Amino acid sequence: MRTTGTTPRTTRVTLTTGRTRTRTAVLSAAALAAAGALLLTGCGSDADSSANANVAAVSAEAPQKPGTVLDTPFAKPALDLTDNQGKPYDLVKETAGHPTLLFFGYTHCPDVCPTTMSDLALAKAKLSKADQDALRVVFVSSDPERDTPARLTEWLGAMDKSFIGLTGKFATIQAAARSVGVGIDPPVKEKDGSITVTHGAEVLAFWPKDNKAHVLYMSGTTAEQFAADLPKIIRSEAP
Repeated sequence: MRTTGTTPRTTRVTLTTGRTRTRTAVLSAAALAAAGALLLTGCGSDADSSANANVAAVSAEAPQKPGTVLDTPFAKPALDLTDNQGKPYDLVKETAGHPTLLFFGYTHCPDVCPTTMSDLALAKAKLSKADQDALRVVFVSSDPERDTPARLTEWLGAMDKSFIGLTGKFATIQAAARSVGVGIDPPVKEKDGSITVTHGAEVLAFWPKDNKAHVLYMSGTTAEQFAADLPKIIRSEAP
């Protein structure tokens, strides 16, 4: 796995029969505050990384805060995909005016993805009914060939049936991810038959007021931390 610039927060997961291997590069919140900027990119060649890396300037929040407030918010990516009900889904249109949490991952992920989505489900359950109805949690597959609508419905439904799963052409998904600084690479089938999927592990929180991502959550943010922040995200306030 090669990267350029600051070590990215990506997860490289290799699925094998009877065993899994997971390697995660972690950049601490303290390092973020010290650096004042975060390079969000996926693994790939040097040319690929430098061409598509986004630099997100972050405010100097206290390092114990789970969410990093972006000095320059990201616009919501233009994504026209298929949702887990098999229907066309325009991310910008469907989530306009709604607080939205966006995560790129895949359903065969052995650790980071199910943990993140389960924590979001637990946090959402602590909200009022009105806030739960307003919130949109969107999971975009980085492994769309295996993540069919039916597979997404089954996997997400075990956590929260309101969660939205999206699948479609990998090139479209990759371009959208990179537009918000999340790097993903095409799944690779190894010689031993295992499948390697590389994807960023960030959750982006979009405010309903302007439909922009103002807060970034690193992998490892707990359900309790999400639950504490979500009411502010819903009100378009910095946590």
